[in-house]
Amino acid sequence: MPKIEIYTKAFCPFCIRAKSLLKSKGASFIDIPAWMDGDKRAEMRKRANGGNTFPQIFIGGKHIGGCDDLFALERAGGLDPLLQS
Repeated sequence: MPKIEIYTKAFCPFCIRAKSLLKSKGASFIDIPAWMDGDKRAEMRKRANGGNTFPQIFIGGKHIGGCDDLFALERAGGLDPLLQS
């Protein structure tokens, strides 16, 4: 399974939904709390090409986007192949 990283914010419902979907797939991920950490937030924005909302999700180093993007990928049938690569 590829490395999965999620930049998160405490008590963020979108972060919770995204992590829940990944957990339901049996995927483990690195949760990076970036909301109160200026350096981590700057890192997130740089990696996400300016993406400033939470969560920002990366699978195998590829920027997926936020929660809605992750669920759209799942609906399109693209998440499972990505998790298995």
